[in-house]
Amino acid sequence: AKAELAFVEVNWKADTGPLHQLIDEIRATNPAAMPQIDSHRWLLCALAERDVAAAKDVLLASEEFPLGQQAVNFTRPFVEGVIARMTNDEHNAQLAFTAARAKQEKTVQAEPNYGPAWCVLGVIDAALGQKEDALREGRHAVELLPVEKDPVNGMVMIKYLAMIAAWVGEKDLACEQLATAVRCPTSGMDLSYGELKLMPWWDPLRGDPRFEKIVASLAPK
Repeated sequence: AKAELAFVEVNWKADTGPLHQLIDEIRATNPAAMPQIDSHRWLLCALAERDVAAAKDVLLASEEFPLGQQAVNFTRPFVEGVIARMTNDEHNAQLAFTAARAKQEKTVQAEPNYGPAWCVLGVIDAALGQKEDALREGRHAVELLPVEKDPVNGMVMIKYLAMIAAWVGEKDLACEQLATAVRCPTSGMDLSYGELKLMPWWDPLRGDPRFEKIVASLAPK
């Protein structure tokens, strides 16, 4: 329950302090209780704080899909790529994203009509700089799983299309899709103030007035 409350602070107030403190306390006094804080939250805390050493620690302790949201799951190599890129280690980032892509391509081949699989492929291609492929895959994910069909995951597809667009330098499209996603009643915790304010994957949009306006609109009143 403590972890739940601490994570609410991250989402609602963009404050990682309580979650970080809780993680430190548990690691110092009762490491066996660490599983109570799922590795996904621990990883998000490390990434939000740009703490590369902590992010690598979590990755060692995490399962096959260390990062994910609703139906969208990212494998370990993808997260390795994100961490490598945070340290400007482009060589290892490319290797990790290429490994993630090979895995994801098999998933898409096995489930060609599954939107979240295309969504993940699009994000990986964006990370690899494959702009046209990434945008096409991201749009295809939105078509396969529209908000009308699945209000929660449909919104998540739009969110990731925005991320893809941001990563490939299409800021207009990114802000437009983000504005659409935020208006969805289901955006809540999946597209919170903390998510946009803290997470490294939104860094390409920082300083863009349209993005900052969306972030400000989600700030706690």
